[in-house]
Amino acid sequence: MERFLLASSTFFYLLGFGYSLLLLGAGKFRASRFNFFAILAGFVLQTGFLYVRGHAVGRCPITNTFEILVFLSWSIALAYLVVGTTYRISVLGLFTAPLVFGLQLAALFLPGARGAVVPTRPPDGWLELHASTSLVAYGVLGLACVAGVMFLVQERQLKMPVPGSIFHLLPPLTTLTEAMRRLLWFGVALLSIGIIAGFFVGIPIGQWKSVASFLVFALYAAILFLWSRKVFHAHRVAQSCVAAFAVAVITLPAMYALTGYWAK
Repeated sequence: MERFLLASSTFFYLLGFGYSLLLLGAGKFRASRFNFFAILAGFVLQTGFLYVRGHAVGRCPITNTFEILVFLSWSIALAYLVVGTTYRISVLGLFTAPLVFGLQLAALFLPGARGAVVPTRPPDGWLELHASTSLVAYGVLGLACVAGVMFLVQERQLKMPVPGSIFHLLPPLTTLTEAMRRLLWFGVALLSIGIIAGFFVGIPIGQWKSVASFLVFALYAAILFLWSRKVFHAHRVAQSCVAAFAVAVITLPAMYALTGYWAK
């Protein structure tokens, strides 16, 4: 059942990704209900997988790198479904689908996809809050990365003598700037909750995990600070969102590999 739900959700994310490529190849890049419903279907099936997996492991299904990547892609899809319609930038789905599909595809190639591993240690409520909130924050910040990519693409279109068809379909730079601002603040707020919860965890958290967590938090806090002080403008913020999320994704599996406390 688990494998069916996960494979089905990956298929729908692939449909969204493939449809984006098809539109690009045809020169008809535009927002589409098909893309939205493909992501929605993938999200629902992914939620079903996390529910079944959670029952199998007896806690929030983030006990290994495989589950963490699935949970992260689920968080990004959730953020898109909530924020995409709020800011009326449904074209965001054309950029979100490839990211979510890529993360989930990477997860499927990991050994953890073969079956659930039940941790031997009883669940810790603070640990659950710390880990799950942090991963949802990463999902929100992942969407900020997507908004940053859209900003850079639209900015480049404005500098072209004859903008392409995508120019008329992407939101204005002001809309994307506000989306990045709110997503960054929301993501940093969730990261703060996760870090605070980490201080109350009843088991030791590895030094490397703590360093990596504070590094990611410091990166995003620095972006917001420099933006508020007008040292960074929207262009630099968009670049920083992409770079900081790349660091976050790279350190996420590394944190598990170095500590592994989720599965203990």
